[in-house]
Amino acid sequence: MDHPFTKIKGGVGAPLGFLTSAVSCGIKNPDATRLDLALIYSEKPCSSAGTFTTNRVKAAPVRVSQTHLRKGNLRAIIANSGNANACTGVQGIRDANAMCDAVAKPLKLNRSEIGVASTGVIGLPLPMMRLEPKYDDLIEQLGPKNGSNVAAAIITSDTHAKEVAISFDLGEHRVRLGGCVKGAGMISPSMATMLCFITTDANIPAENLRKTVLECVEGSFNRITIDGDMSTNDTVIVLANGASKMPAIRRNSTNCKLFRQALQWLMLELAKAVVRDGERVTKFVTVKVEGAKTYLDAKKVAEAVCKSALVKSSWNGGDPNWGRIIHAVGYSRARIREELVDIHIGGKAACIGGLQADTPMELLREAVSHPEFEIVINLNQGTADYTMYSSDLSPEYIDFNRSEYAYWKQARKDGLV
Repeated sequence: MDHPFTKIKGGVGAPLGFLTSAVSCGIKNPDATRLDLALIYSEKPCSSAGTFTTNRVKAAPVRVSQTHLRKGNLRAIIANSGNANACTGVQGIRDANAMCDAVAKPLKLNRSEIGVASTGVIGLPLPMMRLEPKYDDLIEQLGPKNGSNVAAAIITSDTHAKEVAISFDLGEHRVRLGGCVKGAGMISPSMATMLCFITTDANIPAENLRKTVLECVEGSFNRITIDGDMSTNDTVIVLANGASKMPAIRRNSTNCKLFRQALQWLMLELAKAVVRDGERVTKFVTVKVEGAKTYLDAKKVAEAVCKSALVKSSWNGGDPNWGRIIHAVGYSRARIREELVDIHIGGKAACIGGLQADTPMELLREAVSHPEFEIVINLNQGTADYTMYSSDLSPEYIDFNRSEYAYWKQARKDGLV
């Protein structure tokens, strides 16, 4: 075990005091029975924090959730898959607010205490006539053991639901963290389509939580890319209700550092799960940049390599093409010197001092034949480093993403377009 935490079951429903539920509305396809509407609710008031896409085109639920967080703390999250409610104008805002109102009243909450998130096709109004009849079921089915249903309800092109929950000690109290994430395509967060919800029964004040969440997102969800596309809907929301009955966690205290370590680990596990489940990917690649002059230089190099279509195509073909890697290093706008760059693939030297290393090509090919491998790029100019997690780019990815017209046909039948 490489961490001091105990894995437990239950996802976002694992921490004390959280109730969850999920129902099927047929949002994307009225004949489908898969879960596509989920609710997370804390029985106690919460501290809350969120990060969102930096795309200037933001979905209605992103705008609404950001507004609610600015007003105070959230206590519940309602989320749907099958439709992103993005680029839907004023009606999209109305629909996002209506989703909040539908659960706020029966839960005796204000609208502003509800976070809302959506994922799916962009540009189509939500088929509210299929959501509205299911709100009562969503409330009635709230329970402490439905966390996995939430994880299942938010997936779109994912091949499976993704969730993690852990327990650990903070002082004399046992606390729990639970999270779920969806994302497989349109993944290049800068805060992916990516939604992540995390719950904890730790007692951490809002301002402390918000700073901690920003730090942990930077070290996890902002370190992954699948196809280099940033979504309109990226959302990470964390709720902390203090149900563990521990004292409040003070900033920079030992408990705060331990909580941050746990949250960082959980977020990184979820982030890596997104990459491994990327649309039609066959390789999970860790890219480490070392020896940079500055943190920003290291980040620029890592992002350029991880987002390069040429590099990602060579990974798919099992080709240890270090030339494509170093060319991405060169256009990254980082301060580099070609004659100092070393590149190791799977622990084997591919490039030393900007030139071909003497490692036999057969060994390099063997290194990239594995489903997971690591590339280390040493710029040999300083001490800064940066790590990212990426995937290959396959012909199947292109086939999978060639058309979404089927969704538009259904929308026409519904009279939405």
